Amino acid sequence: MEYRKLGRTGIEVSPYGLGTLMFASQMGNEPDESIRIIHKAIDAGINLIDTADRYGDSEDIVGKALKDRRDEVVLATKVGMPMGAGPNRQGGSRRWITTAVENSLRRLGTDHIDIYQLQRPDPDTDLEETLSVLTDLVRAGKVRAIGSSTTPASLIVQAQWAAERAGLQRFRTEQPPYSVLNRGIEREVLPLAQEYGMGVLVWGPFAQGMLTGRVRKGGGNDLKRAGFSRHLSDERRIDVVERLVPLAREAGLPMTHLAMAFAIAHPGVTAALLGPRTMAHLDDLLAGADVELSDEVMDRIDEIVPPGTDVTALDQEYRPPALLETALRRRPAGRRSAA
Repeated sequence: MEYRKLGRTGIEVSPYGLGTLMFASQMGNEPDESIRIIHKAIDAGINLIDTADRYGDSEDIVGKALKDRRDEVVLATKVGMPMGAGPNRQGGSRRWITTAVENSLRRLGTDHIDIYQLQRPDPDTDLEETLSVLTDLVRAGKVRAIGSSTTPASLIVQAQWAAERAGLQRFRTEQPPYSVLNRGIEREVLPLAQEYGMGVLVWGPFAQGMLTGRVRKGGGNDLKRAGFSRHLSDERRIDVVERLVPLAREAGLPMTHLAMAFAIAHPGVTAALLGPRTMAHLDDLLAGADVELSDEVMDRIDEIVPPGTDVTALDQEYRPPALLETALRRRPAGRRSAA
């Protein structure tokens, strides 16, 4: 398997990364089978494993799988999403991150994390506060590089400037959503990442299951599950899938191979995270590791979903307070001009 430079970190990773959300026992997988899948992925040359403290017991399972193989992989995990009751068990504060990193290190059974990522921006914490504690973790040897995830272009720039201004570690990676159905990062995020020398590890290359070929118009879609049901029944997305199916067929490719080959074709993308739930899923994806899409196929995809556009936004995307809080978009009553 070829390896790619992870931005300017000096680290090299496989273009296929192993996402581990589906390995959580809450998803129905047996831990021993998940460990076997992890081992097979490593044996096949995948050296990037990505998890998060929020993914149930995935960190524990990854830690057991890497007990004798830690040095073979680039290990990435994430922090920031709510972790139980209490207002201070989330976000990018020094108080929480110093606790969360120790918990992740213990669960992963390691003394260091290669890429420690803020899973979502934290609008309630100063960027310098977050970057300061992450810098301390790098200097202490507990973290090798830091990254962000699902971050708008404007915040990527702010974070780079804040790090330079304060002499702190800067985000070296970004982990945004990217697939044929969601190409919005091509407008600003990918060009910015290239300009700042950031590695990009994209998630959702199968568009929450829609690009596996199992979600079709009028079909018995068997992928509907909590959190993804809206996307899997969105007629606009299904209409696009119906146009992609014959394209994949003409190219002689399964939909999964078309989707993964597209996700890693952009020069700004370092790796795409696949999330197999079974050994058969992993075998199918590994069979397409060498697939490269022709210019003709890429042009056809551009016609179906124009570059830089999303076929509806994802629920998992970051939404800033200005969109979530009505009061930030309206003047107080009594101070508004009459229409």
